Amino acid sequence: MKNSKKMIALAIVALVLLAVAGYFIVNLNSELQKEKDNNEKYVQLAEMDKKEMENEYAQFAMQYDEMKRTIKNDSLLQRLNEEQNRANSLLAELKRVKSNDAAEIARLKRELATVREVLRSYILQVDSLNRENKSLRDENTLVKAQYNTATTQISSLTEEKQSLTKTVAIAAQLDATGVSLQAQNKKGKAAKKTKDIKRFVASFRIARNVTAKTGERRVYVSILKPTNDVVSKSGMLSYENTSVGYSAAKSVEYNGEETPVTVYVNVGEMLSAGTYKLYIFVDGSMIGSSSITFSK
Repeated sequence: MKNSKKMIALAIVALVLLAVAGYFIVNLNSELQKEKDNNEKYVQLAEMDKKEMENEYAQFAMQYDEMKRTIKNDSLLQRLNEEQNRANSLLAELKRVKSNDAAEIARLKRELATVREVLRSYILQVDSLNRENKSLRDENTLVKAQYNTATTQISSLTEEKQSLTKTVAIAAQLDATGVSLQAQNKKGKAAKKTKDIKRFVASFRIARNVTAKTGERRVYVSILKPTNDVVSKSGMLSYENTSVGYSAAKSVEYNGEETPVTVYVNVGEMLSAGTYKLYIFVDGSMIGSSSITFSK
């Protein structure tokens, strides 16, 4: 009977111990699972952190590319290339490092912060240069616009000056008034017949012109026969891009006021009947004309 009670007591104790042991085993497994889950989360977080760092390094390298496209300064381009190569080199290192290598990850994270600061300083520098360049381009555009405006104004003034010069030149041209052509015989009387003509007398007045140049002027008279040959041809003068013959020339002092002029043309040949034409030239311009007709 006593043995039976002992066996029962032992069985109860064994059951209690088994229950306690089971509780601890289940609790231990639960803790281990939690630790495992936490470790997996830490691994995932480390992987995510590493991936984020890789993305940042890659973005920094791309930003250097973008900046280089806007820069023409060789010295600055070289420095940007060096920093871009450094970022690419650190990115390559990061890709080789395992996410659970905390020491290397921490070092590369510090390097990343340095790269970020350097990049920020270059962004500010490039932005400043771009603003300066834009300012210079705007200034250059303004200068070009001002130059074009000035050129247009100068061209307009030149045209106005040329027009004014032409107008003044036209206004300054001399004009002959009261033009007459007479024929004289050897006694200085009016010749009635061509056979009696010993000289022609061209008389006229150079009109008053305050815009004309004053001083000595060379006056040419050209008397044409009915055949358009020059009477007593003495030389050639330029008129409207061609050369014409003249019969006689005379220097006249002109002071801007009306000036009478008489030019004599001696005749040493027999003349035929018809109309004789007189043309007067000064400074390459024809300033007057007249004619006389003989029936025989």
